[in-house]
This record gives sequence, structure tokens and C-alpha cells, in this order.
Amino acid sequence: MSHYSARSRPPGHTHLNSIRIDGDISLGGLFPVHARGNDGKACGELKKEKGIHRLEAMLFALDRINNDNDLLPNITLGARILDTCSRDTHALEQSLTFVQALIEKDGTDVKCLSGGPPIITKPERVVGVIGASASSVSIMVANILRLFKVPCPPPPTPLPYSSSLVIG
Repeated sequence: MSHYSARSRPPGHTHLNSIRIDGDISLGGLFPVHARGNDGKACGELKKEKGIHRLEAMLFALDRINNDNDLLPNITLGARILDTCSRDTHALEQSLTFVQALIEKDGTDVKCLSGGPPIITKPERVVGVIGASASSVSIMVANILRLFKVPCPPPPTPLPYSSSLVIG
């Protein structure tokens, strides 16, 4: 069974914004778990179909892959899954979490009270990002991630009704 940990935002924010699953290789995930917030709040109500279900699908896939010794022997997939709150600006802010591991932090001018060097912890590096669900969000996030060479799938191409196929 995978170990899931949810991390909350700083004081003043009441929603959970992150699921972290430890692994040898980590995948990123961006899903609209919450609807857009009102009255200055970033996030609103839970979105079951387009948010929670997609999140559960990724968790299910990770469990299936990690529990099949033939697929990736001696390798465990991990994840860092973030909530976009159905807002492109919030998704962009969240996606910066994925690139923090790639940015070198300079601690040369920072001193601890004890006089020793600071301990700077980096988030895990993700090798790719799954999501987001809206094309506008995917395009913005992909543009940021591309700068740091983090792969993500292209946004879905909407099909007009005239070109959709119904098999009955």
C-alpha cells in the first residue's frame, strides 16, 4: 500500500493542496479537485467527476503499477499531485512546485543562528506531469514546464460535434 501525505497551505488557507507519494521516480499531477473559489478564496467546492475521479484514477494507476513486480522491477513510482482549483492562475502557481527541485538555491549569504550553514531541502524532482484538465491551464503550465525541460502531454484538442463518432 502506498503512503499518502497531504500537506496544507500556510495559515489563512483551509484547503489541502498536495498529495505526496514517495517513490524512486516521481510523477507530477495537476487536477481540478476543487471548483473556482469565490469572495477572494482560491478554491471552492469539491469537484467529484472532473476532479476527484481523475485524482483517484492516477492513484489507482500508481498502485497497480507499483504492485506489479513485472512492470517496473525494483522501481517504485511516486507522485506529487496538486489541486488547480479550476483556475489557470492557481494552476500556474502550483506548477512552480514542480520546478523548485530544478532551481539552484544560493545559501552563501545565509547564516544560521548557530553559525553553521543552512539546511536547504529541495522538493522531489518530477520526471513528467499529468494534467491539467482544461486546455487553457495545460497550455500555461506546459509553457512554464518546458523552460525546465519537464515533459507534459499536449493539451487535448477539442473535437467539433460534426467530427465525433458514435458507435451504437
